[in-house]
Amino acid sequence: MKLSLEDYRQKLLGCWMGKNIGGTFGAPFEWFRGINDATYYTQKLDGNPLPNDDLDIQLLWLIMMEEQGINVDSRLMTEYWQNFVTPHWAEYGNAKINMQAGLMPPYTGIRNNDYKDSCGAFIRSEIWACIAPGNPRLAVKYAYEDASLDHGDGEGMYAEVFTAAIESAAFVINDPKKLVEIGLSYIPAECGIARAINLAMDMYNQGKTWREARDEMLRQCRGSVFFQHMWHISKEDIEKGFHTGKMGWDAPSNIGILVIGLFYGEGDFTKSMCVTVNCGEDTDCTGATIGSLFGIMHGVDAIPEKWITPIGRSIKTACLNIGELGYFGDMLPKTIDELTDRTEAIMRKVAVHHDLPVETDYPVCKPAALEDMFMDEKVLGYINTPAGRYTFPFFNIAVEYITGVATQPGEAAKIRLIIANKYRIQAGLTIRWFAPNGWNVGPAFEIKTHVGPEHWSNREVSHTFDLVPSENATATSRFVVEVTVDGRTTTMLVPVILLLEVRANG
Repeated sequence: MKLSLEDYRQKLLGCWMGKNIGGTFGAPFEWFRGINDATYYTQKLDGNPLPNDDLDIQLLWLIMMEEQGINVDSRLMTEYWQNFVTPHWAEYGNAKINMQAGLMPPYTGIRNNDYKDSCGAFIRSEIWACIAPGNPRLAVKYAYEDASLDHGDGEGMYAEVFTAAIESAAFVINDPKKLVEIGLSYIPAECGIARAINLAMDMYNQGKTWREARDEMLRQCRGSVFFQHMWHISKEDIEKGFHTGKMGWDAPSNIGILVIGLFYGEGDFTKSMCVTVNCGEDTDCTGATIGSLFGIMHGVDAIPEKWITPIGRSIKTACLNIGELGYFGDMLPKTIDELTDRTEAIMRKVAVHHDLPVETDYPVCKPAALEDMFMDEKVLGYINTPAGRYTFPFFNIAVEYITGVATQPGEAAKIRLIIANKYRIQAGLTIRWFAPNGWNVGPAFEIKTHVGPEHWSNREVSHTFDLVPSENATATSRFVVEVTVDGRTTTMLVPVILLLEVRANG
């Protein structure tokens, strides 16, 4: 299918307008567990949208790419997160604590994070779809880097992978069933997100009402009531037994509700928006996402003017460092029109870099499992086994914390290094550890190893080391692993952080 630049802009405007509408419409019902009965905005707006934290971090990623280029990864995102993302709540706050301790993704989203299965990642997927329209494979690669910051290996990561894939494909495909099939192809079939999506489609195919689909979604896939506050749930849902659930297990049911809105909305903006928000739960997030997805599928002209006029075209932020980015920096887009222009500028760079035509065909890449996609990057095991990832010109290196990022006094921490060759020449390598005083590294501080050339079965090598703390080890210990190539000037430095903690009694 051909996607002209004009059509792309209409869909891009539709994405950002739908995002603002859905976030504003759903905000008053956020995290209320119950069936709502909303048909239109319920608040006084005076021509402005509500501040939209669902959009905020995407604005930061836009600025990051404008400053640093399009080849961004989770480590660079971590730098921007620490400088400019202000919230301390839930997964955002837990990730920031881990970043401040010196950890790197995906461990920033894993350690002590009860909210890695929540909704904070999929709500910021649109930027990746919009700079990679019609190319879900590329959009997903960006989205995975993003989600690993605060959702690690959790369901929240799969949620953003799914939404980035369907939003990217929606630039060239309007069929909801096909979009969902593409999205599912990038996530494990057994994960909670996939189960919720399949449940939503099954209910629709069985001819159930959206209310019946919503109830079944909460019956099978719900998390806890908002921070377990019982005043956040309706009497009817208490009677249905929906007052229990796992804390932080929020992404599956909310992605399921998004799919309910997609199918039961039947291509009508108002119906899609109302069905989604009236299912309850994280309504500003699901409303904003269904709005942006609809806008991509159908373009801004398909959004009724009655939804646009009350909020206008401005952008309001809620969780960014406004002093640095706004008042003093003047870096934030002020309207969706400016956001569209700047997003398009990044898309053009991505299109050129990845040899994608700008005004002709945007082929939808063959769907690929997430595991297969990262096999292309030559370091395996990224998904099934969380690992910090480091990319160099000829090699990729992964750091796996086998026993976790923390150890006990006197106990060894096991660290596995996985080194993959992505060049056609085999290499002899030297792995050398630089450790704080008093730490011991086994089997040795320095070892030799060999890795085969690209496309050979031995292109990847792994070694496990035991790091044993000294009696005077500090609470945070920083190591550097140096990997050099024999006979070449290649030097690769990889950071390793270990925390020393004493388990609580009882």
